[in-house]
Amino acid sequence: MKTILIATKNRGKAKEFDEIFKPMGYQVLTLLDMTEDLDVEETGITFEENAILKAETISKYFGIPVLADDSGLIIDALEGRPGVFSARYAGPEKDDLANMDKVLSEMKGIKGNDRTARFHCSLALALPDRKTITTFGTVEGYIAEEPAGTNGFGYDPIFYVPTYDKTMAQLTSEEKNNISHRHNAIQKLKRIMNELFNRDDHVL
Repeated sequence: MKTILIATKNRGKAKEFDEIFKPMGYQVLTLLDMTEDLDVEETGITFEENAILKAETISKYFGIPVLADDSGLIIDALEGRPGVFSARYAGPEKDDLANMDKVLSEMKGIKGNDRTARFHCSLALALPDRKTITTFGTVEGYIAEEPAGTNGFGYDPIFYVPTYDKTMAQLTSEEKNNISHRHNAIQKLKRIMNELFNRDDHVL
């Protein structure tokens, strides 16, 4: 079985990547599986910059291909916040409930169509001796008035998906993986890889 290292310690992300890559014949490893305790500081001002920084730093350390993502929630009424600070919006503890509470508090008084938002995922695949490949994916929705659902992680309970009439946290894993920002970014990455490499040479 082929192996791909995902540059994350987030168990929720790891589960999503595993569900996406396992049917493709890949064993997914994350930084949680490595003995080395690597923690790359996200100093970029965009999702793409942070993804590239993580992928290239960890790929250089291990000398293997590394896929990194940086993703978050963009809310139009909040001028794009929480954006790249999504994971630590309410503080460095990266508390999902506190983050959601802060967003809902800031969204008080904002109604209906003015609650538009999107999840964004930037991917960077760092390959030894090759140029880093980047792509991104999004999924559009609205900020719900209150949390609903127990699946997923992060802001999923307050992200309403109109096509399903549910929050992201109310979707099954299969439903989420079919529409998620991460899934969309991965599909784009696969197309790019197939164009750049011969069938027997490409990583994905």
